[in-house]
Amino acid sequence: MGNGRWTRVSSALRTELQQLTHIHSSNRPWEMPLAAAVATGVPLLAGASIGRMDFGLVATLGGLAFLSLPDTRMQHRMMLTMAVAFGMIVCYALGALTHFFPPAMIATLTLISVVASMTARYYRLGPPGILFLVMAASIAAYTPATLLDIPLRIGLITLGAVFACIVAFAYSLHRVRRVPPASAVPEPGMDFDYVVVDSVIIGSCIGLSLLLAQLLQLQRPYWVPVSCLAIIQGASLRMVWNRHAQRVLGTVAGLGLAWLLLELPLNTWGVVAVMITLSFVIETLVVRHYGLAVIFITPLTIFLAEAGQLGQQSPLATMQARVLDIVIGSLVGLAGGAALHAPAFRSQVARAIRALLPSRV
Repeated sequence: MGNGRWTRVSSALRTELQQLTHIHSSNRPWEMPLAAAVATGVPLLAGASIGRMDFGLVATLGGLAFLSLPDTRMQHRMMLTMAVAFGMIVCYALGALTHFFPPAMIATLTLISVVASMTARYYRLGPPGILFLVMAASIAAYTPATLLDIPLRIGLITLGAVFACIVAFAYSLHRVRRVPPASAVPEPGMDFDYVVVDSVIIGSCIGLSLLLAQLLQLQRPYWVPVSCLAIIQGASLRMVWNRHAQRVLGTVAGLGLAWLLLELPLNTWGVVAVMITLSFVIETLVVRHYGLAVIFITPLTIFLAEAGQLGQQSPLATMQARVLDIVIGSLVGLAGGAALHAPAFRSQVARAIRALLPSRV
């Protein structure tokens, strides 16, 4: 009996280990990570060249729109990329405005998440989904600024987003000419539970994660809702759990890498070089193994949001703040993922939503 129980446990552990360490195959060409590094790196280089690294960091957020480029026909590629770019600009602007009224952050980020998720699900937006929209709003909400700084920052992220679209166009010309699109354009679909119910649950969890961060009085918890969303976006409960485990393990290793990088005597150009290299590595790995990519995502996000303040606080304090953000967000995301894939809970939420809508919906 004891041997049988041990056999089942060891078999389950082996299965779990295989799930966590499996490396997926990918046909992603090397040009795509290179183009992603260009889209996010050139704004950093521009900011460093004029001595305003803070300007380059804001513009780089807009450059992340390139990562939403689908592998479809040219017209659809550019339409979707430009739509995501516009969405990031709007989300950044809304997030920046809530900086002056913290109680509005939770409601605003929840609304952004719900609307963005509904739109993404209706139009079948692929990975990374709405991750960068939420990231832009979160970072903007916790970036110190005056009211007069907001128009300038919106202009900077717009420049970065426009540049991302230019890079996407150039890369797509190269890619489509050499290789036919790998997938057809997905047809929009209005499945009420998938589009509306799931989006409400996702948005509520993101708002809850930020509420917990504010109750705990975290100083700049921009990464809490982003971590929550990264986990809850899993297509199945198994994927949600895998992402949670890989994110925790990858973050631990990534904090070690971040510690080494922060201890280096990097000047502005060194920071830019590190961030460009990390971007290239991440886009090479993320389609193969999420946990390995997180090892490099962790230091990149620290540099992305903290590069303007590097040297003003110890690396240990920076990493302690980020790991607490990630733990809180991941736990809420795990709980939200379990709720998202629980049929009984989803049916209750669906009934509640339908009761609030007109009878024809």
